[in-house]
Amino acid sequence: MFDTAAEEAEQAQAPLAVRMRPRNLDEIVGQGHLLGPGTPLRKLVEGEAPMSLFLWGPPGTGKTTIAYVVARQTSRRFTEISAVSAGVKDVRAAIDQARRELGMTGRQTVLFVDEVHRFNKAQQDALLPAVENRWVTFIGATTENPFFSVISPLLSRSLLLTLHSLTEDDVRAVVERAVADERGLAGRARLAPDALDHLVRLAGGDARRSLTYLEAASLLSADITVEVLEKAVDKAAVRYDRQGDQHYDVISAFIKSMRGSDADAAVHYLARMIEAGEDPRFIARRIVIFASEDVGMADPTCLQVAVAAAQAVEFIGLPEGQINLTQAVIHCALAPKSNAVVKAIGAAVSDVRRGLIGQVPNHLRDAHYPGARKLGHGEGYQYPHDSPNGLVRQQYAPDEIQSRTYYEPTTHGAESHFGERWSKIRPYLRGEKRA
Repeated sequence: MFDTAAEEAEQAQAPLAVRMRPRNLDEIVGQGHLLGPGTPLRKLVEGEAPMSLFLWGPPGTGKTTIAYVVARQTSRRFTEISAVSAGVKDVRAAIDQARRELGMTGRQTVLFVDEVHRFNKAQQDALLPAVENRWVTFIGATTENPFFSVISPLLSRSLLLTLHSLTEDDVRAVVERAVADERGLAGRARLAPDALDHLVRLAGGDARRSLTYLEAASLLSADITVEVLEKAVDKAAVRYDRQGDQHYDVISAFIKSMRGSDADAAVHYLARMIEAGEDPRFIARRIVIFASEDVGMADPTCLQVAVAAAQAVEFIGLPEGQINLTQAVIHCALAPKSNAVVKAIGAAVSDVRRGLIGQVPNHLRDAHYPGARKLGHGEGYQYPHDSPNGLVRQQYAPDEIQSRTYYEPTTHGAESHFGERWSKIRPYLRGEKRA
């Protein structure tokens, strides 16, 4: 009785995000691709068979929640370790306790390791016996690509599930449930429609963040307006209307300012989006697209900078990530511009869709599989590296598009050098004149 009372008291004092944590798979919002009938996650919960999982996805998408639900719905013990602070000793102690529990009572343990990518090789090695022998149901959560951050023996013995960022509708559902649910605000606070819209945008696909902001605002006022929300989260709202017109207007102005080479204006719009709570990964994706779409071969390093900024944002997040974004924005804005790359693929796709495809020339076809040589595949192919200038005059394109030109370089920036080389290579390959 006392344990139950203590648990209820602890729950009442818990943060809103903890109190509203789903109790079963059906209460989880989003991640429909993982939760449907017959999915491995359903089988794990319904069949209660030991299994090891890696949950890979952005913050606030439900990784910890899924681990709790697996433990709760299957009556397993739940043991959580943070890779930020735990060492090999802690891992082995948790595994030993799980083995004792399994041997004495037959009860399985969910061993949840948050930020598992922070474990070094020795710490990950310590998990291997428990995973291989199924002493625990291991669940590792990571925001980084596990193929780069997790040792292959551990990854090969586990099922990898990828979680997606929550949509705005998903976050809206989480917030509305928290306002009404007895575990949450139980109707004690009213969230104005425009405040709800702004809260959803501030959350950036992170359910935990949305509930943290909601709780902070509810402590200030039972009538939550945009102004109350701004005060609670200490951010001035960039006014996005319900239809998102301002959202699209600002991102449009951002792109067009970089295209127009106005670095000051581009940085201004970047700041507006960051302060409005726009998802920094969305901003980074737009910069990466811009680097090829509007700069392209005029400055090939622009794409490298943009991708590096996107990776940096994923790695360190905000607020520091805004510095990486700003560097990429300034680089993109001041780079020479060319849309020759996007025009090239556009023209090529257009031809393909119109049926200009043709057969791959025989000498270019794959000749590695049995019987390919009998079909004439690869016959007559000349290896360019064997030529003194690295070029061989032979047909590469199908007959139907042999005369088509897709890449038409500009004279802007570095593209002038690529253009000069292409102006010699193309005629040479087609037998028009020697380079």
